[in-house]
Amino acid sequence: MDGLMAERKYLSSKYFYDKRGSEIFQVIMRMPEYYLTDCELEIFEKQKQEIYAAFSQNSSAFELVELGAGDGLKTKILLSYFLAKNNDFEYAPIDISETAVHQLLNDLEKEFPSLKTRALIGDYFHLLEELNHQNIPKVIMFLGSNIGNFSWDEAVSFLSELRRQMKENDLLFIGFDLKKDSRIILNAYSDPHGHTAAFNLNLLQRMNRELEADFNLSNFKHLETYDEDNGATKSFLISQQKQKVYFSKFEEEISFEKGEGIFMEISQKYDEQMIQGLASAAGFEVKKNFYDSRRYYLNSLWEL
Repeated sequence: MDGLMAERKYLSSKYFYDKRGSEIFQVIMRMPEYYLTDCELEIFEKQKQEIYAAFSQNSSAFELVELGAGDGLKTKILLSYFLAKNNDFEYAPIDISETAVHQLLNDLEKEFPSLKTRALIGDYFHLLEELNHQNIPKVIMFLGSNIGNFSWDEAVSFLSELRRQMKENDLLFIGFDLKKDSRIILNAYSDPHGHTAAFNLNLLQRMNRELEADFNLSNFKHLETYDEDNGATKSFLISQQKQKVYFSKFEEEISFEKGEGIFMEISQKYDEQMIQGLASAAGFEVKKNFYDSRRYYLNSLWEL
């Protein structure tokens, strides 16, 4: 309600991931236009040996902690290789979506019955505190360019808090989508299939169901913008007419002008200089970067 009552309306992207939202996002990740998945898959498939060597440099025993694990599509490549090399690690997926975590655990039990897992549902930082009682080093993974969903200041704050939760010899493995031709980016985030639009509109449907609102989804249109200079990709839902939306749960009415937008999400794109600056600002050092063949994307390994 704070966001919808603001002068420039906004909603938090963390509310995208109810059961239906999680399902739609899995579809988005598999679209040919959504190059991020293919880029990270390629990095893992072609450089898994180098990734394993980097992860196990400090200790052959480590805990692989994944923030926002989702369906584990890409991570399974690493898990398979790591198990073949070494059984002395544990996988701890953390996700806000209970549906995603339970599905992932079911899949892992079938595919990797010898894998030691400890799945956690909820807030990253609270759960990382629990994991800090382990004596073995952690490798924390934040994949899929999820860091791009933060503004610069938010990213620095988030990563600084992550650093405070880490111990000596812990590592951070983080995915970054790199700046590139606007046509490639907009085709991924404003796809011709309408999946990204459905993903955004699902949040209005969720508010109808859970907050007793009366959004008419056909009165809103998804809009994606990309600024090639600063790398900011932004999602909006634009009101197609002057209208009012009533929230019975709060007895509050929200007015929309025709053409007025709700800011839904930022998907920041980076260059190498920005990544180095972000690491430094949060108190990390870049240990190694892993690029895909088109240099659309990189996974960066950071140390304290």
